[in-house]
Amino acid sequence: MKLRRSRQFRRGRIEIIPMIDVMFFLLATFMLASLALQNLHSLPVNLPRGKAAPMQARSPVTLTVTKDKAVLLDSTPVTLETLARTLQPMLKVSDGHIIVAADSAAPEGLVVQAMLQARRAGAEHFLIAVKYSE
Repeated sequence: MKLRRSRQFRRGRIEIIPMIDVMFFLLATFMLASLALQNLHSLPVNLPRGKAAPMQARSPVTLTVTKDKAVLLDSTPVTLETLARTLQPMLKVSDGHIIVAADSAAPEGLVVQAMLQARRAGAEHFLIAVKYSE
């Protein structure tokens, strides 16, 4: 005697439309998350224009000089006298890379003095931040 199964098995189907929706949602989520991960340690300044290839340091320290003659290290206000002492512990993390973000209206002498103090603290490489213009 042959017993018959009461249930018939049907072959499963993979629906492509819901899978496309899920992949699009994941793509949009990762794009927005990557934009949120950008971390800039500088204040908004009016940068001079120039043409150069973009450079990336591992974890750079940002030296900002504003048009009001304020000097900042990663948003921490410093003076020329305290710059070297404040910068030394930061340079151990940044491998000696410093991004100089000087306002185009900032006094050039102050920018040079700040860079000399950073050199005295042990900075090896200076990357000048500019707006890219064509």
